[in-house]
Amino acid sequence: MASQTLEQRCINTIRFLSADAVEKAKSGHPGLPMGAAPMAFVLFDQFLKFNPKNPKWGDRDRFVLSAGHGCMLQYSLLHLTGYDSVPLDEIKQFRQWGSRTPGHPENFETEGVEVTTGPLGQGVGNAVGLAIAEAHLGARFNKPGHTIVDHYTYVILGDGCNMEGIASEAASLAGHLKLGKLIMLYDSNSISIDGSTDLAFTEDVAARYEAYGWHVEKVADGNNDLEAIAAALAKAKAVTDKPSFIVITTTIGYGSPKKQGTAGVHGAPLGTDEMAATRAALGWEHAPFEIPEDTLTRFRQAIAKGAEAEADWNARFAAYQAAYPAEAAEFQRMMAGELPAGWEQALEPVAEMEKSTRLLSEACLNALSPVLPEFLGGSADLAHSNMTYVKGIADFQAGSYEGRNFRFGVREHGMGAILNGMALHGGLIPYGATFLVFADYMRAAIRLSALSKVRVLYIMTHDSIMLGEDGPTHQPVETIASLRVIPNLLNIRPADAKETVAAYQVAIAQTERPSVLCFTRQGVKNLPGTSIEGAKKGGYVVVEAANPDLILIATGSEVALAVKAAETLAAEGRAVRVVSMPCIELFEEQSDEYREAVLPARCAKRVVVEAGSPFGWHKYTGWQGSVVGISTFGASAPGPICYEKFGFTVENVLTHCRKVLG
Repeated sequence: MASQTLEQRCINTIRFLSADAVEKAKSGHPGLPMGAAPMAFVLFDQFLKFNPKNPKWGDRDRFVLSAGHGCMLQYSLLHLTGYDSVPLDEIKQFRQWGSRTPGHPENFETEGVEVTTGPLGQGVGNAVGLAIAEAHLGARFNKPGHTIVDHYTYVILGDGCNMEGIASEAASLAGHLKLGKLIMLYDSNSISIDGSTDLAFTEDVAARYEAYGWHVEKVADGNNDLEAIAAALAKAKAVTDKPSFIVITTTIGYGSPKKQGTAGVHGAPLGTDEMAATRAALGWEHAPFEIPEDTLTRFRQAIAKGAEAEADWNARFAAYQAAYPAEAAEFQRMMAGELPAGWEQALEPVAEMEKSTRLLSEACLNALSPVLPEFLGGSADLAHSNMTYVKGIADFQAGSYEGRNFRFGVREHGMGAILNGMALHGGLIPYGATFLVFADYMRAAIRLSALSKVRVLYIMTHDSIMLGEDGPTHQPVETIASLRVIPNLLNIRPADAKETVAAYQVAIAQTERPSVLCFTRQGVKNLPGTSIEGAKKGGYVVVEAANPDLILIATGSEVALAVKAAETLAAEGRAVRVVSMPCIELFEEQSDEYREAVLPARCAKRVVVEAGSPFGWHKYTGWQGSVVGISTFGASAPGPICYEKFGFTVENVLTHCRKVLG
């Protein structure tokens, strides 16, 4: 003990606090915190700008633990540096019901955690999004002599993150964009769950990142050489025209006599005997969860340093506010997540247009751009198919970070994770676009948008078999149904211009959930009974019948089919109500009274019409009803032919209705 420096004791404090928590929980990953403790200590002690007493201070550096299974590393640092969100009792409740120390970092659960990293590699994409947000806001608001946006994004990632394709997608784009304030520390311990990375991962990772356009540094001894870690970080900060990737060679489970350097310490507690042996090996004479006073004093210096950094920023912002009052007010509004008064009115002219809903979506984007400067995004190389390119504004590129048109390239999964990072940074409302069927490429990121409670808009076009000739590989027959099972996610499929306007108004007004907006390739007509306010309730009556014999429920382009079928049945003396259901999730949130008024229980004869899987619709049709849907894959043919062959005709809808009516 006497021969250890204070820095070494601080590192061992991180190691044992982390390992003790895993041991008490009898669950977790002690290996990464024990191996990565030196790099994390150097980062938090010397480089990271943060204020533990104000975790949401806007100009803080962002830290992302992409290797989220090692989350006890982050929780230990949050506790040690003085975050109120992680007292020692929460460390002791690691992975337990109701604790703020869950098994992977969650931004909505623990203050000080910036992003929710679960599946490996997601954090890399999140970090690229955080760095993009910093670059954009800096380009937008910083003025000569007045810098109010100036922070870094730091990442600790592992071998597993670098195996995941999403990390490659995000890193490739970051290199192209020359995001100089993004610095990643690679905990290279050559161990994954199944054993040595030699089993499946023998590439030269550093060379790969160099090829992406990153600045690369290497630290040979990440277990002990703190000076080399600090020097590598300093060099990374000095490189302003490239993101930086620091390869730090470490030993997983460092200090454990029997388990260090093995997969045995990756995802399981050390065990009582091995914990005792590790204490002896590292000269750690303290009981479980005992934090030496001298190391805690060193860590808690972060409180005063953070307060000083924030005070300095406050002074700079006051000077900025005096020189640029309008810009300062706009910056404060955007960072607070507040929308400008009357923004919805910009969409009113769109409600009178008659086009495909993807073209109506384009009109909405162009109408919103001047009134919502925080609204920005782009497409995964499909801008002119998704119709997401906003006219009159620049592309976001290196040297043009003020631009708001994003070129994500053919990187759907990476795009989703990047959007999450942009949203979680604060100050921005991001959107990303692709064909609806490719939502499967980004499903993990969409799910994490919903879990993380972030306002992200996923603009999905070519929403049915009506996209036509590209065939079943591109026709999303099951996609909407599968997205509807994700909690805290709005799926909106509008029928016409009024419902498209409602979709954007609803999605942008959300503060704690994302939205998937599903748009047609084919043209649609404006329907007399549709309305913006009705669509905002998720489901509403578009053709009334006071005491209906039958209720037709439809979404998107099929609402027009339902209306035509109802007209024929009405001419035959049948009372038929038509309900447009652009968003099931919103409809389910309405009062019992409202839902009963739209879908009265006394009318059990119902037919649903949607050009997709019937999965989930039987909740509304019951055993007496029917669904006009698709239970097979589509086919390659012109869209109208597909529509006809798969039964989306007035005649087939009428056949279903007459069968239900008996």
